[in-house]
Amino acid sequence: MSQQMRNVYSFGVVLWELATLKIPWNDLNPKQVIAAVGFMNQRNEIPKDTDPLWASLIESCWHRGSACQPKCRPTFEEVLEKLKAMLRHNFVQKPTYDI
Repeated sequence: MSQQMRNVYSFGVVLWELATLKIPWNDLNPKQVIAAVGFMNQRNEIPKDTDPLWASLIESCWHRGSACQPKCRPTFEEVLEKLKAMLRHNFVQKPTYDI
């Protein structure tokens, strides 16, 4: 597995932290995390109320369950493009400023 693909997975964890404001695998020690993620293919649960665009991006960074894993994870360039599109969408849909 390439270093970039591992980094994309890790970035997905950071996105999960930002979306949930939680610490990942808070109830596991480091060896248990390695076993859960590396050998049992477990991921943190994405709450049902998470914005679908965020959830989709997180899931794509964690891509699993197929023969192409992790090659099917997006590149950082693709992640950046998705984030830019999400920013544009949210800015147009829900401005955070008063006129």
